[in-house]
Amino acid sequence: MEISIRHIEVFRAIMQAGSVTGAALLLFTSQPTVSRELARLEKISGLRLFDRTAGRLVPTAQAIMLFEEVERSYIGLERINSVAQSIRRFEHGQLSVTCLPLFSQTLLPKVYKRFQQQHVGIALNIAAQETPLLEESLSGQRYDLGLTEGEHVPQGTQGKLLFCSDMVCVLPDGDPLLAKPLLTLEDFQGVNFINLSGLDIYRQTLDEHFRQAGVDRHIVVETTNAASVCAMVRQQLGVAIINPLTAVAEAGIGLAIRPINVSIPYRVMLIRPDYRPSSSFVDAFCNALMDEAASLASTLDLRRERSS
Repeated sequence: MEISIRHIEVFRAIMQAGSVTGAALLLFTSQPTVSRELARLEKISGLRLFDRTAGRLVPTAQAIMLFEEVERSYIGLERINSVAQSIRRFEHGQLSVTCLPLFSQTLLPKVYKRFQQQHVGIALNIAAQETPLLEESLSGQRYDLGLTEGEHVPQGTQGKLLFCSDMVCVLPDGDPLLAKPLLTLEDFQGVNFINLSGLDIYRQTLDEHFRQAGVDRHIVVETTNAASVCAMVRQQLGVAIINPLTAVAEAGIGLAIRPINVSIPYRVMLIRPDYRPSSSFVDAFCNALMDEAASLASTLDLRRERSS
C-alpha cells in the first residue's frame, strides 16, 4: 500500500487539532476512523509519528518533519484554488500591463477608473518593473501593454508616443521662488536642490543645461524616484525639477508647481507586443490611456499659458 491523500488529510488534521477528537471534528468523521487511518499511515510509512502520553498524542521529530512537507504541498493546493477562484471572478476578461513604478502611481489609477465606466468586469493586473526587466517582459510577450519612458521601443514590440510635456519645478509652501510664475535656470543659483539619481537620463539632461548656463545649485539630496523627491521637497529640504506626471499627482499638499523657461520634454511610450493576442478591451484601454494623457497634457499646457 502507498500513502493516500486521505492518510495525509488525517495526519494534518491531527497536527492542527492536537488530538484525535479534534481531528475527527475537523474532518466530520468519527474518532475510530481517524485512529484507524493514523495507524495505517504509521504502518505504511514506517514512521513513529506520535507518542501516546497520558491519553495525548505528542508529535515526534519525524512527525514535525513530515508536517513541514505536507504544509508546503497544501500551500501549493491553496494557490491553485486561489487562481481558480480568480479566473472565475474575472471570467469576463483580464488585462495585464507592465510599466515603470511611477506610472502605476500616477497615470494608471485614473485610466482604469475611466476604463471601468464602460467595461465593468474587466480586471487589471499591473506589474511595476524597472528597466531592463520591463523591456525583457515586453519583448517576451508576457503582457498586453507596456508603458516606458523615452522613445526606445523594445525588440518584438510596437511603440506609440502617448504623452509629452516639459519637466517642471516642484517647490514647498512658502518658498521665495513661488513669487515667480515662470522660473529661469539662473533662479536656482545657490538654491538647495534635490536631484534624481545620476543614472537617470532626465537628470543628465538637466545637469547639462545647468552646466551650460553656468548655474551652481546646492545639491542636498539625491534619490532614485520622483515620489521620493517630492517627499523631500514637502519637508522643505529644497526644490527639484521632475517629470510632470508625478508633479501633478503630488501637487496641492505642501507642494506647488512652476514651469521653467527651458524645455526638457518628458515622453511616455505606449508599447504593444507584436505577438500578444489582442482584444477589444485592450484597444479600449489604449483609448482610455490616450484620453487621460491628452487631459493631463492640456492641464499642463494651461498652467504654462497662465505663467507666460
